[in-house]
Amino acid sequence: MKLMLAMALVLSSMAARAAELQVIAGGGFAGPLNLLAAQFEASSGHKVVLRYGTAPELIDMARTTPFDFAVTPAEVFKDADAAAKLPPGPMATIARVGLGVAVPAGAPKPDISTPDAFKKALLSARSVATLPASAAGAQVMKLFEELGVTAELKPKLVAATGPANLVESLIAKKAELGIFLINVLTANGLDVVGPVPAALNREVTYVAGVASDARQAEIAKAFLAFLQSPTAKAVIKARGLTPS
Repeated sequence: MKLMLAMALVLSSMAARAAELQVIAGGGFAGPLNLLAAQFEASSGHKVVLRYGTAPELIDMARTTPFDFAVTPAEVFKDADAAAKLPPGPMATIARVGLGVAVPAGAPKPDISTPDAFKKALLSARSVATLPASAAGAQVMKLFEELGVTAELKPKLVAATGPANLVESLIAKKAELGIFLINVLTANGLDVVGPVPAALNREVTYVAGVASDARQAEIAKAFLAFLQSPTAKAVIKARGLTPS
């Protein structure tokens, strides 16, 4: 009887400690983060609630909604109001990833091996998809400016609303070419042509931090430590990003 009572007390204590960790995250990091959140839940007993968004959406989330933890493109917390929700000091760098090009599965792959060939491929395509309202999309638009093709591409640009929508648009052949984070383009229904030429390529860096007013600060710190562990780094690498 005493043993049963002790066990009941232990289980009750564990249930009381279980909590929901509120996380805001960049959509381009969803591939590894979904897997890592599930692993953390299994090992900790806590629930990880993920809210994904583009950079503008994440800035708004950080400004206006409570959260415990963030893992986002570095650009998000360059916004002063968003940065005010975190303690002073640098955030932890989790991963980085560059831009790539993809086509619908089975479609011809253009030559993008040099900057000139890449520019020719863009100008020759009847339609080009990206996600302008995002940290990676902003880099793509800067790339178009650097190549001097912004005006030519404007009428044939297919602007996706999120990473999944970008992939869906390419699969549905609403665009001939897709340019975005290469890990996002590594998806069923697409063929990756390759990375943007090294002389032109740009990276998005994902950083993480615990909110100053986090309700689950200790759990958030444990989640951050987990994201920096060898186990997490292996998952991040397997999903096409470079862990830090």
